[in-house]
Amino acid sequence: MNRRKVLKNLGLLLGVSVAAPGQAFDLGKAVGAAQSMGKAATITDADLKSHFDQMTVQYDKKNTVAQADSPYAARLSTLTSGLAKYDGLNLNFKVYLTKDVNAFAMGNGTVRIYSGLMDLMTDDEIRYVIGHEIGHIKAGHSKARMKAALTTDAVRGAVAASDSKAAALADSQIGELFQKVILAQHSQANENEADDYAMGFLKKTKHEPMAAVTALDKLTKLSGGGGGGWLATHPAPAERAKRMRAKLA
Repeated sequence: MNRRKVLKNLGLLLGVSVAAPGQAFDLGKAVGAAQSMGKAATITDADLKSHFDQMTVQYDKKNTVAQADSPYAARLSTLTSGLAKYDGLNLNFKVYLTKDVNAFAMGNGTVRIYSGLMDLMTDDEIRYVIGHEIGHIKAGHSKARMKAALTTDAVRGAVAASDSKAAALADSQIGELFQKVILAQHSQANENEADDYAMGFLKKTKHEPMAAVTALDKLTKLSGGGGGGWLATHPAPAERAKRMRAKLA
């Protein structure tokens, strides 16, 4: 077998392409990429939690967090009473003081609700949002996205190659992961799964399940202005409201 064919087969094995004629093929780089990808593929839940914990610390510092004496913090505390340990999850809740209408969750149990969303919604509608975000955590959506991002970044060298995959990340790396894992739009399938969880959450906690519909109706009205925040990361509120309404019929 000639050298070119050997290199081509090696490239297929490693998941990289062999350079075209006239271009150099860097065997060391290809092997290094495969090793990095292997590390990313074997990331444990503890490694993921470490990354999410670092992201939480950084973004809590970047944003204005409502303190205990804030009406927003007091309201959220009431709405999340008894939820610190729920459905096998360890959860923590805070409010970001901003006019943006948004909320997000991380795989380490972090749930952040924006005050702009709280201004827009009733208590039960906020409970729907809380249930929806818990649903994303329970289903492992952000964990899966983190693993995918780390696999890509391992090949590109964006996350430092280290014997400790849970090593401290640079601020720029945390920012990049936040964009890919938290701020990227969820798939419709993930949204439906989180919505179904939220509906069950409202029923289980003995609150009004129609709040899921009315919350999504409000978000639909916002979408007429182009939308950002929640609308950028949680797609198709009109279709989701229709789906939730049918479930309650």
